[in-house]
Amino acid sequence: MITLKELELKLISELMKNSRRSDRELAKAIGVSQPTISRLIKKLENQGIIKEYTMIPDFSKLGFSMLSLIMLKTSPLPDEQIQELQTAAHEIDNQERRPYLMIMNGIGLGKNVAILTFHKNYGEYAAHVNSIKDAAHSRMKAFLDVEGAEGFIADLNFAGHYQPITFSKMAANLQTKENESEPAIY
Repeated sequence: MITLKELELKLISELMKNSRRSDRELAKAIGVSQPTISRLIKKLENQGIIKEYTMIPDFSKLGFSMLSLIMLKTSPLPDEQIQELQTAAHEIDNQERRPYLMIMNGIGLGKNVAILTFHKNYGEYAAHVNSIKDAAHSRMKAFLDVEGAEGFIADLNFAGHYQPITFSKMAANLQTKENESEPAIY
C-alpha cells in the first residue's frame, strides 16, 4: 500500500486543475523547487498514480448531445476469463471507436457493470444499448451473458446541470481539511 504525502497530494491537485503548467509554474504554486517537482512527477508516473495528462472539452460542441450511464448485469466470470474478455473488448473498441468515458465493474442497483459514454443522438444511444443487450459481437458472447441493461441519459445541452464533468472540484477536495488522513493507493 502506498500512502500519499501532503506534497504529493498538492501536486496531484494542481495537475488536476491544470496539467499544462510547467514544472517551474507548479513548483511556484506549491512552494518547492522545480527539481523537486520534476522528481516527484516522475515518481508518481512510475508508481502509476499519474496515469495520463488530458483536458476536458465541451462535448456538446464536439457534436455529442447525450451522456449516458448504462448499467447492466452480467453472469460472473471465472478469473482466468477476465483477461480474455478485456483483450476482446479492447479489440472491438479499436475497430468501432465508440466514445466511452469509462467501463467498470462494480455493484449496485442489482447491476455489476457501468458504462459511461457519449452519443450524438438518441438513435445512436438506442443502437448502442441494443448491441449490448444482444451481445452482438460473437467473441464477446463467449464471455458475457447480459441479463439486463438499463440507462440514464443526460442532455448535454441542458443549461440547468449542477456540475459538468470536471476534475477541478476533486482537486479542491484533495486539499480540504476533511481529507487530512492520507488516502491509500493500492
